[in-house]
Amino acid sequence: MKPEITLHLWKLLWQAYSTRVNHARTYQQMITAAGGNVANDHIAFRSLRLFVDSPQGRLNLGIDYLGQIAEALGYLAAGEYTFAQTHLYARHYHHPQEEELNLPKLFISELIVDELPSNIAQIISQTVSSIQYKLTSPVNSLLEKEENIETIAKQLQKIFTRPWLPPRRSIVEEVNQVTQYGAWVLLHGYAVNHFTGYVNGQNTPEYPDIDTTASSLAKLGVPMKAEIEGNVASGLRQTATQAITEMVTVLDDNSGAEIQIPWTYAYYEIAQRYPVEVEPGKQVLFDAFLGSNAQQLFEMTRLSK
Repeated sequence: MKPEITLHLWKLLWQAYSTRVNHARTYQQMITAAGGNVANDHIAFRSLRLFVDSPQGRLNLGIDYLGQIAEALGYLAAGEYTFAQTHLYARHYHHPQEEELNLPKLFISELIVDELPSNIAQIISQTVSSIQYKLTSPVNSLLEKEENIETIAKQLQKIFTRPWLPPRRSIVEEVNQVTQYGAWVLLHGYAVNHFTGYVNGQNTPEYPDIDTTASSLAKLGVPMKAEIEGNVASGLRQTATQAITEMVTVLDDNSGAEIQIPWTYAYYEIAQRYPVEVEPGKQVLFDAFLGSNAQQLFEMTRLSK
């Protein structure tokens, strides 16, 4: 039953994400209006490589946490990427039934908190110490319950939220000066960072490649990234919309009351994959990621002043 649960979970996350990210809805409408198919190349999540104490012992809030969820859903680790300059590490996962069931890849990244200045690492750690442990119960036990697919998927969906209390405004702003990624995670937790339209799966002659897809989105008024990252020879080209800005909840430093401030949430990415030569005379479709592309896309949630 796991593939059905996984498919339903991604459907629920897409519904929540596309409600918030209007650019994703515009893409969906554009492709379906042309008689095409909205396929998903990958879903991206962010996290913090940081240990906290819990009733279950020391808990790593980074890839170790999200990775065990991915593996419980049948995914396998398939590649890793290091971004030393921004203190980030990432791993991508694929599902053995990816093609058969049209399951997206997962791209999970983490901020290596211990590499940050000690004062920043400390306030991040203090902020996430309010994690709600009820959300960290073993996923396998949930999957083994005799409940229907929709019920289990809805319970799993709760994982992909912010499990700690809202951060103080001054902390978000201070962290953002050092790592915009870190500030984003404090605000949004494990919420989807982005979904990715898979150009190869669009199946419409009106939008045969990433270039026509991106330019058409721009003509519809969607603010797009200026460049398309990667090239045909590398096997992957990617671009994205600008991140949407929404009101987020933080704590007022003086009163401690919840207040709303504007901050970036998510963008919508589009990607096209190409054959690469794996041995003389043999080509296969590139199915991994490019670190240089990913670094550029991490910057799409930087808060513009």
